[in-house]
Amino acid sequence: MHTLAFLDPGHFHAALTLRGRSPGVHDDIFVYAEAGRELDDFLALIEAFNRRSEEPTSWRPVVWTGSRPIERLIAECSAQVVILAGKNDRKMPAMRQLHDAGFHVLADKPWLVGAAGLDDLRHVVGGGPLAVEMMTGRHEITSILVGKLVREGELFGDFDIAGGRPAIEISGVHHLEKRVHGQPLRRPPWYFDVRVQGDGLADIPTHMVDQVQRVVGAASGTRVLPAPELTGARTWCTEVPLALFSRVTGQADFPPELADVVDGARLAYRSNAELTFRLGEVTAALDTHWELTEPPGGGDRHRSLIRGTRAEIRVEQHEGTGFRRRLSVAPMGNASRVRDTLACAMESWQGEHPGLEIVEMGEAYEIRVPGALDVGHERHFPLMLRDFLSLVDGSTLPGELASATLAKYTLLGQAATEDQRRRERPARV
Repeated sequence: MHTLAFLDPGHFHAALTLRGRSPGVHDDIFVYAEAGRELDDFLALIEAFNRRSEEPTSWRPVVWTGSRPIERLIAECSAQVVILAGKNDRKMPAMRQLHDAGFHVLADKPWLVGAAGLDDLRHVVGGGPLAVEMMTGRHEITSILVGKLVREGELFGDFDIAGGRPAIEISGVHHLEKRVHGQPLRRPPWYFDVRVQGDGLADIPTHMVDQVQRVVGAASGTRVLPAPELTGARTWCTEVPLALFSRVTGQADFPPELADVVDGARLAYRSNAELTFRLGEVTAALDTHWELTEPPGGGDRHRSLIRGTRAEIRVEQHEGTGFRRRLSVAPMGNASRVRDTLACAMESWQGEHPGLEIVEMGEAYEIRVPGALDVGHERHFPLMLRDFLSLVDGSTLPGELASATLAKYTLLGQAATEDQRRRERPARV
């Protein structure tokens, strides 16, 4: 049985790892944090999981509050696995301290908020206790199926690297004001401080670069990828009104430490980013930005386009898809060959993914995913915890996972440096 400890759970992703019951995990969970609203919000979400009518959990938090909670956690050794999801600027030093004390760590992204900290990252993934990112996208059904599709050479072909267009394009829109587990999400004020949370390059691109690495690895059939090569990066701001900031954080005013990005009743939140890079011969273009309020009945928007010489693979999530991800394959030439290969492939996948269907959609083919396989983002967190604990049981971090993690953060650190240089260049007259 595994015992879990939570250190300063300031982000709601920490609680989502406990959204479902986990076989092989003690119901007693140990929480070490400074007293305050962030801890209260974490415990309230755990209690909501315990009290719900369908599939209730039975977690029993054992809470210690005080200053320097990491030292108390290490001294008591009440668990072998630590969950980290809080202030990102503190994350890497805390991970190294926990790693050196013998704890396995599952840590929310991003691990770094800029170019600093790579030496600590190399240390924690270089051996000993395991350190793994929370990468829920690896459990999203369309991401799993995209990995299968690019391995079908008769369907996908090779990456289309001709014509100067990116072979992979990924874009996403997220919202500052949203609901989690049916309730309005409350964010801590430091979430809007990019020195703590990280800017647009530090956050969502961790998922996007991870997706590119997995797609290229699946298509090439190799676990060892070349180092990514940065070709461009920039960030820009979302203007956050004080009224929305107050609704989201519960604070009436912007805190003094954010004065340098506040102009009257608006805060400039540098949350948006574009990033382009090469992975071998494959060029990827990524962009992410944040809007203010989630639309009624809606959610985040997403678009992925993976260009092959025989077909394009598309993933879309927007108003037109009911904010559920829609996966389709668009033939670039011999449509009948693509259709026949897709049908054979999906038949072979039915044992693992029952209920998949092919539906014609104009000149493309939609892969219709049944609701039983499309469980939603929040349910991916317990699955991610389960996989992490399996790695802990085996006491081995796959070498390709360690190298991909280091390569990703090296790229993002280079992007942060490039963006800073770009913003410091004098404007042309």
